[in-house]
Amino acid sequence: MALTLGIVGGGQLARMMIAPAVELGVDVRVLAEEPGMSAALAATATGDYRDLETVRAFARGVDVVTFDHEHVPQEVLRALVDEGVTVHPGPDALQFAQDKLAMRARLAELGAPQPEWAAVADASDLQAFLDENGGRAVVKTPRGGYDGKGVRVVSSPEEVADWFGDGPLLAEELVDFARELAQQVARRPSGELAVYPVVETVQRGGVCAEVIAPAPERTARLAEVAADIGAAIAEGLGVTGMLAVELFETTDERLLVNELAMRPHNSGHWGQDGAVTGQFEQHVRAVLDLPLGDPAPRQPWAVMVNILGGPETDTLESRLPAALAAHPAAKVHTYGKAPRPGRKVGHVNATGDDLDATVYEARAAASFFAD
Repeated sequence: MALTLGIVGGGQLARMMIAPAVELGVDVRVLAEEPGMSAALAATATGDYRDLETVRAFARGVDVVTFDHEHVPQEVLRALVDEGVTVHPGPDALQFAQDKLAMRARLAELGAPQPEWAAVADASDLQAFLDENGGRAVVKTPRGGYDGKGVRVVSSPEEVADWFGDGPLLAEELVDFARELAQQVARRPSGELAVYPVVETVQRGGVCAEVIAPAPERTARLAEVAADIGAAIAEGLGVTGMLAVELFETTDERLLVNELAMRPHNSGHWGQDGAVTGQFEQHVRAVLDLPLGDPAPRQPWAVMVNILGGPETDTLESRLPAALAAHPAAKVHTYGKAPRPGRKVGHVNATGDDLDATVYEARAAASFFAD
Protein backbone atom coordinates (compact mmCIF):
# COMPACT_ATOMS: atom_id res chain seq x y z
CA MET A 1 0.00 0.00 0.00
CA ALA A 2 1.39 3.39 -1.02
CA LEU A 3 2.26 5.91 1.68
CA THR A 4 0.41 9.22 1.70
CA LEU A 5 2.26 12.38 2.70
CA GLY A 6 0.32 15.47 3.73
CA ILE A 7 2.09 18.82 3.40
CA VAL A 8 0.67 21.81 5.25
CA GLY A 9 1.35 24.95 3.21
CA GLY A 10 1.12 25.45 -0.52
CA GLY A 11 4.33 27.36 -1.27
CA GLN A 12 7.31 26.55 -3.46
CA LEU A 13 8.87 24.15 -0.98
CA ALA A 14 5.77 21.97 -1.09
CA ARG A 15 5.78 22.29 -4.89
CA MET A 16 9.33 20.97 -5.09
CA MET A 17 8.56 17.99 -2.85
CA ILE A 18 5.92 16.73 -5.28
CA ALA A 19 8.16 15.34 -8.05
CA PRO A 20 10.53 13.31 -5.84
CA ALA A 21 7.60 12.00 -3.80
CA VAL A 22 5.89 10.80 -6.98
CA GLU A 23 9.12 9.14 -8.12
CA LEU A 24 9.18 7.23 -4.82
CA GLY A 25 5.58 6.14 -5.27
CA VAL A 26 4.36 8.39 -2.47
CA ASP A 27 0.91 9.98 -2.76
CA VAL A 28 1.16 13.70 -1.97
CA ARG A 29 -1.63 15.89 -0.64
CA VAL A 30 -1.29 19.59 0.10
CA LEU A 31 -3.29 21.89 2.37
CA ALA A 32 -2.87 25.22 0.58
CA GLU A 33 -3.72 28.56 2.13
CA GLU A 34 -5.62 29.65 -0.99
CA PRO A 35 -6.25 28.51 -4.56
CA GLY A 36 -3.57 28.94 -7.22
CA MET A 37 -0.53 28.67 -4.95
CA SER A 38 2.80 27.19 -6.03
CA ALA A 39 1.87 23.65 -4.97
CA ALA A 40 -1.60 23.77 -6.58
CA LEU A 41 -0.74 20.62 -8.55
CA ALA A 42 -1.19 18.54 -5.38
CA ALA A 43 -3.54 20.81 -3.42
CA THR A 44 -6.35 18.55 -2.24
CA ALA A 45 -7.61 21.04 0.36
CA THR A 46 -7.65 24.78 0.89
CA GLY A 47 -7.90 26.44 4.26
CA ASP A 48 -6.36 28.11 7.27
CA TYR A 49 -3.44 26.16 8.76
CA ARG A 50 -4.10 27.93 12.08
CA ASP A 51 -7.55 26.34 12.37
CA LEU A 52 -7.52 23.00 14.17
CA GLU A 53 -10.62 21.60 12.47
CA THR A 54 -9.22 22.42 9.01
CA VAL A 55 -5.88 20.76 9.73
CA ARG A 56 -7.52 17.84 11.55
CA ALA A 57 -9.76 17.10 8.55
CA PHE A 58 -6.76 17.26 6.21
CA ALA A 59 -4.68 14.97 8.44
CA ARG A 60 -7.33 12.22 8.44
CA GLY A 61 -6.44 11.19 4.92
CA VAL A 62 -2.64 10.97 5.22
CA ASP A 63 -0.04 8.79 6.91
CA VAL A 64 2.37 11.57 7.88
CA VAL A 65 1.96 15.34 8.16
CA THR A 66 4.87 17.63 7.32
CA PHE A 67 5.23 21.31 6.47
CA ASP A 68 6.10 23.89 3.85
CA HIS A 69 6.71 26.41 6.66
CA GLU A 70 7.02 26.57 10.45
CA HIS A 71 3.95 28.68 11.24
CA VAL A 72 1.36 26.08 12.28
CA PRO A 73 0.48 26.93 15.92
CA GLN A 74 1.72 24.69 18.70
CA GLU A 75 -1.80 24.04 19.97
CA VAL A 76 -2.81 22.68 16.56
CA LEU A 77 0.31 20.50 16.32
CA ARG A 78 -0.07 19.10 19.82
CA ALA A 79 -3.74 18.35 19.30
CA LEU A 80 -2.86 16.31 16.22
CA VAL A 81 -0.17 14.38 18.08
CA ASP A 82 -2.52 13.74 20.99
CA GLU A 83 -5.00 12.25 18.50
CA GLY A 84 -2.39 9.85 17.14
CA VAL A 85 -1.44 11.73 13.96
CA THR A 86 2.20 11.27 12.90
CA VAL A 87 3.72 14.75 12.59
CA HIS A 88 7.29 15.35 11.37
CA PRO A 89 8.93 17.44 12.58
CA GLY A 90 6.92 17.21 15.78
CA PRO A 91 5.90 20.14 17.98
CA ASP A 92 8.65 19.49 20.53
CA ALA A 93 11.27 20.13 17.84
CA LEU A 94 9.38 22.66 15.75
CA GLN A 95 8.95 25.05 18.68
CA PHE A 96 12.62 25.93 18.38
CA ALA A 97 12.19 26.98 14.74
CA GLN A 98 9.05 28.94 15.61
CA ASP A 99 10.41 30.94 18.55
CA LYS A 100 13.89 32.42 18.37
CA LEU A 101 14.09 33.03 22.12
CA ALA A 102 13.27 29.39 22.80
CA MET A 103 15.84 28.41 20.18
CA ARG A 104 18.60 30.49 21.78
CA ALA A 105 17.87 29.10 25.24
CA ARG A 106 17.83 25.48 24.04
CA LEU A 107 20.98 25.87 21.95
CA ALA A 108 22.70 27.30 25.02
CA GLU A 109 21.70 24.16 26.94
CA LEU A 110 23.16 22.04 24.12
CA GLY A 111 26.41 24.01 24.17
CA ALA A 112 26.06 25.18 20.56
CA PRO A 113 28.22 28.19 19.66
CA GLN A 114 26.09 31.35 19.46
CA PRO A 115 26.36 35.13 19.43
CA GLU A 116 25.85 36.91 22.74
CA TRP A 117 22.11 37.30 23.21
CA ALA A 118 19.42 38.32 25.67
CA ALA A 119 15.66 38.55 25.99
CA VAL A 120 14.81 42.26 26.28
CA ALA A 121 11.38 43.21 27.61
CA ASP A 122 11.67 46.99 27.36
CA ALA A 123 13.88 49.89 26.38
CA SER A 124 15.99 49.73 29.55
CA ASP A 125 16.78 46.04 28.95
CA LEU A 126 17.84 46.79 25.39
CA GLN A 127 19.91 49.78 26.44
CA ALA A 128 21.75 47.60 28.95
CA PHE A 129 22.47 45.04 26.22
CA LEU A 130 23.71 47.78 23.87
CA ASP A 131 26.00 49.12 26.58
CA GLU A 132 27.49 45.67 27.09
CA ASN A 133 27.93 44.92 23.38
CA GLY A 134 29.60 47.89 21.72
CA GLY A 135 26.57 50.15 21.31
CA ARG A 136 24.96 48.29 18.40
CA ALA A 137 22.90 45.11 18.25
CA VAL A 138 20.60 43.04 16.10
CA VAL A 139 17.04 42.98 17.42
CA LYS A 140 14.58 40.33 16.22
CA THR A 141 10.94 39.60 16.80
CA PRO A 142 10.94 36.09 18.31
CA ARG A 143 8.26 34.75 16.00
CA GLY A 144 7.31 35.10 12.35
CA GLY A 145 10.32 36.84 10.80
CA TYR A 146 11.98 35.58 7.61
CA ASP A 147 13.99 36.95 4.66
CA GLY A 148 15.05 39.99 6.64
CA LYS A 149 11.58 40.72 8.04
CA GLY A 150 11.38 41.17 11.81
CA VAL A 151 15.09 42.04 12.01
CA ARG A 152 16.65 45.45 12.69
CA VAL A 153 20.18 46.60 13.43
CA VAL A 154 19.89 49.28 16.10
CA SER A 155 22.00 51.62 18.17
CA SER A 156 19.18 52.87 20.41
CA PRO A 157 15.99 51.40 21.89
CA GLU A 158 13.91 54.02 20.07
CA GLU A 159 14.58 52.23 16.78
CA VAL A 160 12.37 49.30 17.88
CA ALA A 161 9.97 51.20 20.13
CA ASP A 162 7.06 50.03 17.96
CA TRP A 163 7.96 46.39 18.68
CA PHE A 164 7.76 46.57 22.47
CA GLY A 165 4.56 45.57 24.24
CA ASP A 166 3.89 42.10 22.85
CA GLY A 167 6.45 40.23 24.94
CA PRO A 168 10.25 40.13 25.03
CA LEU A 169 12.36 40.70 21.93
CA LEU A 170 15.59 38.92 21.08
CA ALA A 171 18.74 41.06 21.15
CA GLU A 172 21.93 39.64 19.65
CA GLU A 173 25.44 40.95 19.32
CA LEU A 174 26.26 42.40 15.91
CA VAL A 175 28.64 39.68 14.75
CA ASP A 176 31.73 40.66 12.79
CA PHE A 177 31.47 37.87 10.26
CA ALA A 178 33.50 37.12 7.15
CA ARG A 179 30.69 35.25 5.41
CA GLU A 180 27.48 33.33 5.99
CA LEU A 181 27.33 29.56 5.72
CA ALA A 182 24.62 26.94 6.00
CA GLN A 183 24.79 23.35 7.16
CA GLN A 184 22.01 20.95 6.26
CA VAL A 185 21.29 17.67 8.00
CA ALA A 186 18.51 15.15 7.42
CA ARG A 187 17.31 12.98 10.29
CA ARG A 188 14.68 10.25 10.26
CA PRO A 189 12.69 9.16 13.34
CA SER A 190 14.86 6.08 13.75
CA GLY A 191 17.86 8.39 14.24
CA GLU A 192 19.72 7.91 10.94
CA LEU A 193 21.47 11.11 9.80
CA ALA A 194 22.59 12.34 6.39
CA VAL A 195 24.93 15.36 6.44
CA TYR A 196 25.34 17.64 3.44
CA PRO A 197 28.48 19.65 2.68
CA VAL A 198 28.58 23.09 4.26
CA VAL A 199 27.69 25.81 1.75
CA GLU A 200 28.26 29.55 1.43
CA THR A 201 25.19 31.76 1.19
CA VAL A 202 25.22 35.28 -0.25
CA GLN A 203 22.55 37.60 1.13
CA ARG A 204 21.28 40.79 -0.49
CA GLY A 205 18.87 42.99 1.43
CA GLY A 206 18.33 40.23 3.98
CA VAL A 207 17.32 37.74 1.27
CA CYS A 208 19.37 34.79 0.04
CA ALA A 209 20.58 35.61 -3.48
CA GLU A 210 23.16 32.89 -4.22
CA VAL A 211 24.48 29.66 -2.75
CA ILE A 212 27.81 27.98 -3.56
CA ALA A 213 28.19 24.31 -2.71
CA PRO A 214 30.44 23.33 -1.13
CA ALA A 215 31.65 26.55 0.53
CA PRO A 216 34.78 27.81 -1.26
CA GLU A 217 38.06 27.96 0.65
CA ARG A 218 36.71 25.75 3.38
CA THR A 219 39.23 23.87 5.45
CA ALA A 220 38.71 20.29 6.49
CA ARG A 221 38.37 21.58 10.05
CA LEU A 222 35.62 24.07 9.12
CA ALA A 223 33.68 21.37 7.25
CA GLU A 224 34.01 19.01 10.20
CA VAL A 225 32.94 21.58 12.80
CA ALA A 226 29.93 22.70 10.71
CA ALA A 227 28.83 19.09 10.23
CA ASP A 228 29.25 18.37 13.94
CA ILE A 229 27.17 21.45 14.86
CA GLY A 230 24.40 20.45 12.48
CA ALA A 231 24.32 16.83 13.65
CA ALA A 232 24.37 17.80 17.33
CA ILE A 233 21.45 20.20 16.88
CA ALA A 234 19.43 17.70 14.84
CA GLU A 235 19.88 15.06 17.52
CA GLY A 236 19.61 17.41 20.49
CA LEU A 237 16.31 18.88 19.28
CA GLY A 238 14.94 15.61 17.96
CA VAL A 239 14.45 16.98 14.45
CA THR A 240 12.77 14.72 11.87
CA GLY A 241 13.14 15.78 8.26
CA MET A 242 15.48 18.41 6.89
CA LEU A 243 17.27 20.84 9.21
CA ALA A 244 19.12 23.90 7.95
CA VAL A 245 21.52 25.59 10.38
CA GLU A 246 22.45 29.09 9.24
CA LEU A 247 25.94 29.99 10.45
CA PHE A 248 28.25 32.98 10.71
CA GLU A 249 31.92 32.37 9.99
CA THR A 250 33.52 35.14 12.04
CA THR A 251 36.62 37.11 11.16
CA ASP A 252 38.44 35.26 13.96
CA GLU A 253 37.51 31.89 12.41
CA ARG A 254 34.66 30.81 14.69
CA LEU A 255 31.34 29.37 13.61
CA LEU A 256 28.24 30.75 15.34
CA VAL A 257 24.64 29.60 14.88
CA ASN A 258 22.43 32.30 13.41
CA GLU A 259 19.03 30.67 12.78
CA LEU A 260 17.36 27.30 12.19
CA ALA A 261 14.83 25.99 9.66
CA MET A 262 13.16 22.58 10.03
CA ARG A 263 12.13 21.99 6.43
CA PRO A 264 13.78 22.22 3.03
CA HIS A 265 15.59 25.54 2.84
CA ASN A 266 16.82 27.99 0.23
CA SER A 267 20.41 27.08 1.08
CA GLY A 268 19.72 23.53 -0.12
CA HIS A 269 18.13 24.20 -3.51
CA TRP A 270 21.48 23.46 -5.19
CA GLY A 271 21.06 19.80 -4.30
CA GLN A 272 18.11 19.29 -6.66
CA ASP A 273 20.63 19.07 -9.50
CA GLY A 274 23.95 19.00 -7.68
CA ALA A 275 23.59 16.22 -5.06
CA VAL A 276 22.98 12.51 -5.40
CA THR A 277 19.91 13.02 -3.22
CA GLY A 278 18.49 16.53 -3.07
CA GLN A 279 16.85 18.01 -0.01
CA PHE A 280 13.28 17.61 -1.29
CA GLU A 281 13.59 13.86 -1.83
CA GLN A 282 15.55 13.60 1.39
CA HIS A 283 12.85 15.36 3.38
CA VAL A 284 10.21 13.01 1.98
CA ARG A 285 12.36 10.00 2.85
CA ALA A 286 13.13 11.30 6.32
CA VAL A 287 9.61 12.17 7.46
CA LEU A 288 8.31 8.82 6.16
CA ASP A 289 11.17 7.08 8.01
CA LEU A 290 12.58 5.62 4.80
CA PRO A 291 16.33 4.97 4.45
CA LEU A 292 18.08 8.25 3.64
CA GLY A 293 19.79 8.94 0.34
CA ASP A 294 23.39 9.89 -0.38
CA PRO A 295 23.89 13.67 0.19
CA ALA A 296 27.21 13.81 -1.69
CA PRO A 297 27.72 16.33 -4.53
CA ARG A 298 27.62 14.97 -8.08
CA GLN A 299 30.26 17.43 -9.31
CA PRO A 300 32.94 19.55 -7.64
CA TRP A 301 30.77 22.69 -7.68
CA ALA A 302 27.09 23.57 -7.65
CA VAL A 303 25.77 27.14 -7.70
CA MET A 304 22.21 28.30 -7.05
CA VAL A 305 21.05 31.79 -8.05
CA ASN A 306 17.61 32.96 -6.94
CA ILE A 307 15.29 34.67 -9.39
CA LEU A 308 14.13 37.58 -7.27
CA GLY A 309 11.22 39.69 -8.41
CA GLY A 310 11.08 38.47 -11.98
CA PRO A 311 10.43 40.58 -15.09
CA GLU A 312 8.29 43.67 -14.70
CA THR A 313 7.01 43.74 -18.28
CA ASP A 314 6.03 40.10 -18.89
CA THR A 315 6.07 36.62 -17.35
CA LEU A 316 8.74 34.10 -16.40
CA GLU A 317 7.24 31.67 -18.90
CA SER A 318 7.79 34.12 -21.76
CA ARG A 319 11.48 34.40 -20.85
CA LEU A 320 12.02 30.67 -20.40
CA PRO A 321 12.73 29.59 -24.02
CA ALA A 322 15.53 32.12 -24.48
CA ALA A 323 17.14 31.20 -21.16
CA LEU A 324 17.03 27.49 -21.94
CA ALA A 325 18.39 28.01 -25.45
CA ALA A 326 21.29 30.15 -24.27
CA HIS A 327 22.19 27.97 -21.29
CA PRO A 328 21.17 24.35 -21.95
CA ALA A 329 23.34 23.07 -19.08
CA ALA A 330 21.58 25.26 -16.50
CA LYS A 331 18.55 23.97 -14.64
CA VAL A 332 15.71 26.49 -14.28
CA HIS A 333 13.11 26.01 -11.55
CA THR A 334 10.10 28.33 -11.45
CA TYR A 335 7.51 28.48 -8.69
CA GLY A 336 4.29 29.37 -10.50
CA LYS A 337 4.25 32.76 -8.78
CA ALA A 338 3.53 36.13 -10.34
CA PRO A 339 6.51 38.52 -10.53
CA ARG A 340 6.71 41.08 -7.74
CA PRO A 341 9.69 43.15 -6.54
CA GLY A 342 11.83 41.17 -4.09
CA ARG A 343 9.70 38.02 -4.33
CA LYS A 344 11.36 34.63 -4.78
CA VAL A 345 9.78 33.40 -8.01
CA GLY A 346 12.34 30.77 -9.03
CA HIS A 347 15.98 29.76 -9.05
CA VAL A 348 18.66 28.48 -11.40
CA ASN A 349 21.15 25.71 -10.65
CA ALA A 350 24.41 25.07 -12.44
CA THR A 351 27.10 22.45 -11.78
CA GLY A 352 30.63 21.98 -13.04
CA ASP A 353 34.33 21.43 -12.47
CA ASP A 354 35.33 25.09 -12.47
CA LEU A 355 33.82 27.45 -9.89
CA ASP A 356 34.05 30.66 -11.91
CA ALA A 357 32.46 29.04 -14.96
CA THR A 358 29.70 27.52 -12.83
CA VAL A 359 28.92 30.84 -11.16
CA TYR A 360 28.78 32.51 -14.58
CA GLU A 361 26.43 29.85 -15.97
CA ALA A 362 23.95 30.20 -13.10
CA ARG A 363 24.01 34.00 -13.05
CA ALA A 364 23.76 34.33 -16.82
CA ALA A 365 20.76 32.00 -17.04
CA ALA A 366 19.03 33.79 -14.13
CA SER A 367 19.63 37.19 -15.79
CA PHE A 368 17.11 36.31 -18.52
CA PHE A 369 14.34 36.67 -15.95
CA ALA A 370 15.23 40.20 -14.84
CA ASP A 371 14.54 43.53 -16.57
